[in-house]
Amino acid sequence: MKVLAVHPSALMYTKVFLRLEPLGLELVAGAARQAGHDVRMIDLQVETHDDYWSMLEDFQPDVVCYGGNYLANVPEILDLCRATHYRMPTIRQVVGGHSVSFIARDVLELAEGTITCILKGEGDASIGLLLDTMQAGGDILEVPGVVTLAGEGPSPIFVESLDTVRPARDLLRHRNKYFIGTLDPAASIEFARGCPWDCTFCSAWTFYGRSYRTASPQVIADELEEITEPGIFIVDDVAFVHEEHGMAIANEIKKRGIKKEYYLETRADVLLRNKEVFKVWSEIGLSYIFIGMEAVDEEGLKQFRKRVSADKNFEALDYARSLGLIVAINIIADPSWDRERFETIRKWCLEIPEIVNLSVTTPYPGTEIWHKEARRLTTRDYRLFDIQHAVLPTKLPLPEFYEELVKTQQVLNTKHMGWQALKDTAGIAARLLRNGQTNFVKMLWKFNSVFNPDLQLADHQRPARYLMPMQPDVVASIDRKDLYVHGPGGRRSRALDDDTEQFVDKTRMGAEV
Repeated sequence: MKVLAVHPSALMYTKVFLRLEPLGLELVAGAARQAGHDVRMIDLQVETHDDYWSMLEDFQPDVVCYGGNYLANVPEILDLCRATHYRMPTIRQVVGGHSVSFIARDVLELAEGTITCILKGEGDASIGLLLDTMQAGGDILEVPGVVTLAGEGPSPIFVESLDTVRPARDLLRHRNKYFIGTLDPAASIEFARGCPWDCTFCSAWTFYGRSYRTASPQVIADELEEITEPGIFIVDDVAFVHEEHGMAIANEIKKRGIKKEYYLETRADVLLRNKEVFKVWSEIGLSYIFIGMEAVDEEGLKQFRKRVSADKNFEALDYARSLGLIVAINIIADPSWDRERFETIRKWCLEIPEIVNLSVTTPYPGTEIWHKEARRLTTRDYRLFDIQHAVLPTKLPLPEFYEELVKTQQVLNTKHMGWQALKDTAGIAARLLRNGQTNFVKMLWKFNSVFNPDLQLADHQRPARYLMPMQPDVVASIDRKDLYVHGPGGRRSRALDDDTEQFVDKTRMGAEV
């Protein structure tokens, strides 16, 4: 069968700080191709809807697959599905990905018959079987993870091994458009999949059933050798949870003489526990590290069930600095913040050298706070669920909340963007421009055109064609198994040694640290 894989357009924050290749969709495309199907791909982050229609007319696919990893992209996907069905009604349309896996039935009902099915869970595990079943005229409700208006198939399954499916990177037409910070261009790679923790605001663990699986160091090194981009973003939810695995990859990279520059995300407690791993990685190309601190005080950390003390967070920052790493941290701004709280955060951000990113508390389907957030949503517009808009009642009037939010985010602009950033990175910027890479340099002046309180407020006034169903009743307690897309497999689903498993348990729940 002929298959067109489609990644939706960029979200608000990706218009400035980064633009990552759609690795998840590349893996699905790779699995479909391995199953013998003819696959093409388009990424609407870097191409247009006109490009999509041109490719559709030229390729005449039998199936169009959309990646629905982000809730804010749901309206665009629905619009494309409706328009595609109108123009070419024989095309079968499949939507998969992280976010739509939690809201499959809702998306199908909004699509009004234009979507053939939702494929829940790991798309690269079932896409080949789904396409084969379609081609043979079989019952797609026998395929794991399939949901249609008529019913639901067996539970989603995992890929047998992370080593068996490789991303179809060659299908993307504009690889020089992907970057993160000064890593321009940058490719993305997966060392491990899943997360063994259980933070209340996150749906990574509920999607993967608290599993944690790893790719072999040899396969990872093979992939790194094939990637032409000099920059690498490691997409793991928490990098180097397992010390031995991280060290084995580093040793394989050193043995082969692979020269890349790396950016990764991790937790402060993982960094402090596995100091030697991060030290070795800093010697083989690790330059940037993102730490999701979420809060700067104990009360805030407790709210998110992040059992990393504030002292440990600051200790981790000190250690990362000692390795010469550039550190970015994320702080979650709660709608309950007042002017004084915003001012406190601004002062703190100015006192530290790290890059500070501010996101907004956002209940997502699949997270505990979706069911437990007693404040109730103030909007049902999918487009506003992008961690940059307030979707819960704000203590300050909404215009003032956005003024304070952007004023605080401007700290990042003042410290790390514009002429100051260009002065600090003059050598890097000049090299990138000589090589024809303009993503990073253009980013330095985009902040004010994207992060604007008037524009954010206006977003709330836009008519919404697609509304979320009414939020579920608030519950005092929840059976966490009901949250999972992939059912929990327990200890056997986590590629961790016993000491690391105990470390995870101690840092995710229980008595206070």
